[in-house]
Amino acid sequence: MRLLTIEDDDAVRLMLRMVLEDEGYEVSEAPTAFDGLARFSADKPDLVLVDLKLPDRSGFDVCRALRETSAVPIIIVTANEESADVVTGLEAGADDYITKPFQPSELTARIKALLRRVPPSPVSGPGVGEAGPPSPTVPTAPALTFGPLELRPQEGIVRRGGEELHLTRTEFRLLLLLAQNTGRAFSREELLEQVWSYDRLADGRLVDAHIRRLRTKVEIDPAEPVHILTVRGLGYRFVP
Repeated sequence: MRLLTIEDDDAVRLMLRMVLEDEGYEVSEAPTAFDGLARFSADKPDLVLVDLKLPDRSGFDVCRALRETSAVPIIIVTANEESADVVTGLEAGADDYITKPFQPSELTARIKALLRRVPPSPVSGPGVGEAGPPSPTVPTAPALTFGPLELRPQEGIVRRGGEELHLTRTEFRLLLLLAQNTGRAFSREELLEQVWSYDRLADGRLVDAHIRRLRTKVEIDPAEPVHILTVRGLGYRFVP
């Protein structure tokens, strides 16, 4: 597996390289957003780590730029877990976040969890990357159709009215789990465990941000969703 770190702090960048190479990953690195986007195009990594505070552009900009062409997993690195930066980063397209300073074991656990969730075939949208083994959490299944919405689990494709939607891997897995269990209410904790493979590392903001992003892509009117509904005090459910 090939990873890309976009980090302007030389010491942090060196630490990341050492930790990740010790885990067997091939690591490329960049000190700026400009260099990082160029390196991404050249190396086609399987996962990207992006610091939010870069000298030329923000990590938010990098996430948005990557999401224009790719569904590769992204982890944002922030210095403040409680800040609005976390939510903004997730809504910009990141799959997860980690807060400085962090333990190497926590970082590698998050990376492994994200890479385990690579689908059996490319997810909707360009530049997804190489396919991985099927996940045991969300099994493959025949196509699911809900009015104009069609999910094709084995191909990793979602269409609405015949038009293919560009979903990230995490968005696809979240939507598929909900759609395969129509009417069932899932708590945030259940979704974190089944989609993110997290338990004690869990953060409900991951779920909420991804639900908001999913609604903007799947629902005709995200402000008045008809498929992905909130279950007050619990979590979310899918209505056909």
